[in-house]
Amino acid sequence: MPPAQRVGNLLGVTFPFVGFVAAVILLWGRAVGAADLAVLAVGYAVSGIGVTVGFHRLLTHGAFRTWRPVRYLFALAGSLSVQGSVIDWVADHRMHHAHADEEGDYDNQGFRYRGHQFTDAEGRWRLETIVPAVYPGRTRHLHVKVQPTGGRLLTTQLYFPHEPENPRDGLFRDELVLRMSARGEGAFDFVVA
Repeated sequence: MPPAQRVGNLLGVTFPFVGFVAAVILLWGRAVGAADLAVLAVGYAVSGIGVTVGFHRLLTHGAFRTWRPVRYLFALAGSLSVQGSVIDWVADHRMHHAHADEEGDYDNQGFRYRGHQFTDAEGRWRLETIVPAVYPGRTRHLHVKVQPTGGRLLTTQLYFPHEPENPRDGLFRDELVLRMSARGEGAFDFVVA
């Protein structure tokens, strides 16, 4: 990380905390009291454990197993942090690891790194990623493997609509084109048995 970015990160983390401490000192006894700080501390601890242990270690990495009610409690606690839904947070964090190199930097020059996605109980999936680059002889595409529980593995590619290289790509198939929304979100339905 360049030095200027390190300084920016340090200031971005430090200044809000310093402002918070200054506000507590200036408002003590009028708008802030011990009960307020106690509620803040408990909420911070619960949501922090929910994110670090629940969202991150349990749901993203599967670092340990526990009973379903405990998983739900961790997910609820993490949701108190207001960092997004459980599914979005876990999907984004898995892609964070999949698209970062060995030093944690994102692969913005190419598309070497891969992700691993799971569906929810109803088979829905969500992938948030960068649009892959065009490389010689190929159009933009995503490599995809789909496997139902206990079923056979389907390996395929998904393509982007209206790409100039689509007609020239020997592997391109119209039936594998993503449906794209105006907001740049793609959709594709897999039917596997």
